[in-house]
Amino acid sequence: MGRFHRHPDGTAHTHDRDDHHEVRDHRVGDHGGYLTTGTARISVLEDILSENDRVAAENRGSFDAAGLRAVNLMSSPGAGKTTLLERTLEAFGGQLRIGILEGDIATAIDADRLEGHGAEVALVNTSAGFGGECHLDAVMVRSGLGRLPLHELQLLIIENVGNLVCPAEFRVGEHARAMVFSITEGEEKPLKYPVMFRAADVVVVNKVDLLPHLDFDLDLFLSNLRDINPDALVIQASARTGEGIGEWCSWLAGQATPKPAA
Repeated sequence: MGRFHRHPDGTAHTHDRDDHHEVRDHRVGDHGGYLTTGTARISVLEDILSENDRVAAENRGSFDAAGLRAVNLMSSPGAGKTTLLERTLEAFGGQLRIGILEGDIATAIDADRLEGHGAEVALVNTSAGFGGECHLDAVMVRSGLGRLPLHELQLLIIENVGNLVCPAEFRVGEHARAMVFSITEGEEKPLKYPVMFRAADVVVVNKVDLLPHLDFDLDLFLSNLRDINPDALVIQASARTGEGIGEWCSWLAGQATPKPAA
């Protein structure tokens, strides 16, 4: 049994371990330890994704009924999502009514950092009844929505768990997807993690203030990104210095619903 794979159009299949036996070598793992057959594994995972998509549609309905739009913010751990959000809230200065649903495996560290910056914040720990998953899914997001005044908000930012793989596989009802990429991660990441980069509507290339100090080829990264997702908006930024925050906030403001002031 090989790896389950879901295409953007929703179709799914597995790559059986004998599909390409002619190229099997030390670079290709032996997946013989899976106990389920290909058909059984696809069936189980399709059921999981189908249920997730059903709840994601419910979440989207709740967002639309409340008159707000939602952005799913994704990245690897340490890329700078939370620092970017701190800068974002400071830049808006309360001019946009924002809610943040903070996802983490454990602790309230990031949620606590965002308190007091003018946004409504709700925390979802995946270790608290969700098996410690390395991503947010639609059910987890729905569990946190009741702690946010959705009808008072113009924009909901869902800060996903730090991970370059799983968050992109699970729709949560969002209207748009953004990802933060740190230049400390390497130019090859779009090629190694194509699902995440392909899923993003906007890629914030963070920590550009470190470019003079790192052996990072920005042009090569951008070329790799364009090979994977030629339509993504790219914003070069530094959450530490504030570079690019204005462009990022302009994009976010364009996602928000234009509600009259309360």
